[in-house]
Amino acid sequence: MLIAITLPYFNDNESVIINQLFELGLPCLHLRKPESNITEYKKLLQLIDNKYYNRIHIHEHFSLTESYNIGGVHLNKRNPLYEGKQKVMISKSCHQIEELNDISAFDYVFLSPIFDSISKQGYKSHFGGIELSEAYHKGLINKKVIALGGISCDNIAQLSGYDFGGVAVLGYLWQSENKLATCSDLLKASKIFNLR
Repeated sequence: MLIAITLPYFNDNESVIINQLFELGLPCLHLRKPESNITEYKKLLQLIDNKYYNRIHIHEHFSLTESYNIGGVHLNKRNPLYEGKQKVMISKSCHQIEELNDISAFDYVFLSPIFDSISKQGYKSHFGGIELSEAYHKGLINKKVIALGGISCDNIAQLSGYDFGGVAVLGYLWQSENKLATCSDLLKASKIFNLR
């Protein structure tokens, strides 16, 4: 599975690109705009084709799940609980292997940073191959765990032996000159997670 995460700020033609990514086959997009207000969120959502709303997971303004067919929410320090009436997928971020000990309440979690971050300069990987291998053999890395941080087409294959459920990308996609071609390449490369 491939998940794209938006840049934290709004940018020109973002809705056009998001629609094109979904049309290309992107299964899931995390809408993350930590400094945004609900009006800005709504404005962006209204520019995205509503047939894709169930593929969007939001990090802020969870009340939008009541008026849009949003697919999921991502819990964080700013929004640690989801108390909405709509049934949605629930995810959260993990930054230590120990946090994977109890993820039963979540549909999936991000584990990061797997590699040195592309979007956050100086944000180095927390995990070596030995640590990931041990976590895999203990059953801590499984299909509910999504690898995040520094993921690119050049290193995605290195994750195939750990039983991750997929990958999430931010910097590699949004810093690309041709986002559609990059997404297409990522979709092809991420199929390794569907083969087992």
